[in-house]
Amino acid sequence: MSDHQSNNTNALGLSRRALLAGASGVGTLAFAAATPARAAIVNTDFRNLPPYGNGTLPAGVRARLIPNINGLTVNILEAGFETPGRPLVLLLHGFPNLAYSWRKVMPALAAAGYYAVAPDCRGFGRTTGWDDAFEADPQPFLAVNMLRDQIALVYALGYRKTAMMVGHDQGSLMAGLGALIRPDMFPRLTLIGGGFGGTPSSPSIRRTAHRCRVPTIPRPSSTPNTPSSIRRGDIIRTTGPAPKPTRT
Repeated sequence: MSDHQSNNTNALGLSRRALLAGASGVGTLAFAAATPARAAIVNTDFRNLPPYGNGTLPAGVRARLIPNINGLTVNILEAGFETPGRPLVLLLHGFPNLAYSWRKVMPALAAAGYYAVAPDCRGFGRTTGWDDAFEADPQPFLAVNMLRDQIALVYALGYRKTAMMVGHDQGSLMAGLGALIRPDMFPRLTLIGGGFGGTPSSPSIRRTAHRCRVPTIPRPSSTPNTPSSIRRGDIIRTTGPAPKPTRT
């Protein structure tokens, strides 16, 4: 595009998206130029909607909103809230699920003595305060920032660490990063329906991960003449290929 054409486009007040949209059909350009920008930040009033779950939540599971969570108002499901001080289990849903997907697991965790919490993650369900515009900045949806949402939620609930964090699908990435970056807060990890690829490529994240203290796992003790006492080197020497004969 020439400087003259670029100046004409700027004079019309058109974005790149509007220009491309106009090129795809007759009359679309003028429509896009005349359409006002919509409100980008999601701030829905749920008072006119049915309760979360619409009456299908199990007994002992409730929904509530937690404000000021890394710029969000986070909707959570919780079970075991009747008894303060229970160890916290944080359940992170995948795509395109909600906190609602954990509803049948939470009563069992509460019966086992835990405080089970499942949030609607950023961009999902009744959690508000995120930008849903087409041109929205994607950085708030990076996995590290979505992990910051969970760290802020743990603090807002009055905790400094969890008993366990469980991640499903997309939640597995957040959970894996949590165990890597904040092992003090997330000492136990369960991944369902998705794995964790390890340390991200970002140098700053690698530095953060390397500063974290990784606990040393002691080798299990074993007695002689038992299968558990066989060393890997012994197995390789026993089952490996026969050595090549040497020429004399």
